[in-house]
Amino acid sequence: MKKFIYGIAGALLFGMYSCDTLDLSPEDYAAAGNYWKNPEQVSTYMNGLHAYLRDDYSSPLVLGELRGGTMREGTSSINTSLNSSSIIRNDLRTTSTGISNWNNYYENILQVNHFIEQVRDECAFLSESARNTFLGQAYGMRAYYYFMLYRTYGAVPLEKDIKILDGKIDAVSLYMKRSSAEDVLAFIKKDINDSETAFGSTTSFDKYYWSKYATLFLKAQIYLWSAKVTTNDDEKPHTATGTSDLEIAQKALNEIIGSNKFSLMKNYADIFDYGKKANNTESILSMYFDRGETTHWGSSFLYTPSIVVGSYYNPDGTVMQDVLQLNTAGIVRYEWKSAFIKSFDQTDSRRAATFLEYYQDKELTKHGSSMLKLVGHVADGIRYFDNDIVMMRYADVLLMMAEVENGLGKPCASYINEVRKRAYGENYTEDVTYTDGTYAENELAILKERDKEFAGEGTRWFDLVRMHDAAKKPLAFSVAVAYLEPGEEAAAVLSNTEEYKLLWPINIGVMTADPEIKQTWGYNQAENIED
Repeated sequence: MKKFIYGIAGALLFGMYSCDTLDLSPEDYAAAGNYWKNPEQVSTYMNGLHAYLRDDYSSPLVLGELRGGTMREGTSSINTSLNSSSIIRNDLRTTSTGISNWNNYYENILQVNHFIEQVRDECAFLSESARNTFLGQAYGMRAYYYFMLYRTYGAVPLEKDIKILDGKIDAVSLYMKRSSAEDVLAFIKKDINDSETAFGSTTSFDKYYWSKYATLFLKAQIYLWSAKVTTNDDEKPHTATGTSDLEIAQKALNEIIGSNKFSLMKNYADIFDYGKKANNTESILSMYFDRGETTHWGSSFLYTPSIVVGSYYNPDGTVMQDVLQLNTAGIVRYEWKSAFIKSFDQTDSRRAATFLEYYQDKELTKHGSSMLKLVGHVADGIRYFDNDIVMMRYADVLLMMAEVENGLGKPCASYINEVRKRAYGENYTEDVTYTDGTYAENELAILKERDKEFAGEGTRWFDLVRMHDAAKKPLAFSVAVAYLEPGEEAAAVLSNTEEYKLLWPINIGVMTADPEIKQTWGYNQAENIED
């Protein structure tokens, strides 16, 4: 009997994943032909792909923010043990990689690959319009997964299709070495362009499904990264392209802006308000959660009532109560640095909308916080962590445009100020209005605005890798972007000798399962390991 699988040999560790994980059809349906019979089945499969995307809700924070220098590590302000401390302090090594098995992205890529093959080459019952919409979504999703892999690991294996094997599975036939950094990025660009082409001139939009506007948003991210980030690789590195790719990113962003489908929510807190889901004009792509689908992920950012209620203090000196009605929910496993939170002006609405602040002592010296963007809502005395996860939003379009314009040597302050005006509201004055400066000054201003706008949304680490100082060096090596606690020695997120840590190492299990896989660029040399 024939079975379809994908060639990353590490998949053997996961028990040969197939589309039955979507509860759609038996493992060997590719040969049995008992699926792909009508449009409803194709729609159901696409819903399953969106479910996979939603289940990846924690990856942007883990891959895109923890390493960025804004997080506490070790012990929280309420003395709970914090998660991911080795990642937060960038203590990555070949024996302690922080994440494993390519962050499990190839499981999702397998499902998308199979969908593309079937919808592109089969499914004659689909109308041309329906086929193109499905392909636009699928190519966009695959580009997203590979872009997350590329920003994390650089060169990765390129698994483009499904392998059909007869009889016994031979692991050797599944081995697949890492493609070069340049080839991976070229494939990502092709996928995102294929997605845009498939969508064509459509203007239909639903924020809970991958749309043409999600593709344009991701295209801008991809080409902005390509323009500014050099990715090291022993075979074929990618060298930052500069103007040509900045202009492509600019065009994609202008199309989103010119669509008039999106606008900043009037109040910053409304972006994450459970009760404002339906009217979120800022969302380009969101992952929907309802009461029966809560993950309790949001509780990882919130105080433990049994520790703080009646013992800790509000900023006004009053004794803290269970203001969020957590009851027994809540345990701080991730917390942001006090220095970062205090960098927000008190009149910046993002401070109170993002963080609930409190103190361990009545003298208000031992500061702590809970992050509020995933707090959900209370019904019948129970808190449900059922916020939408907003993956792409319009404020990011504006700040990416500021970055693109700055890279092209054009004024960018208007885009920064458009975001800042919403943040300050009635408190917006000339004193907080940004005026264009040098390239490096603008870059730093955009980063600081992004820091405040997207705290907890998984961007800060990626921003530090992509954005530049005056010498066009990544801000990950700049002391100027550090948020230093009292008594903390001034230091950048990475030292000048840690360029290899711009990428993540892969765990030994991946290389054991597939001897064609080599360690990420720079790690063996840094750790004196023979290739």
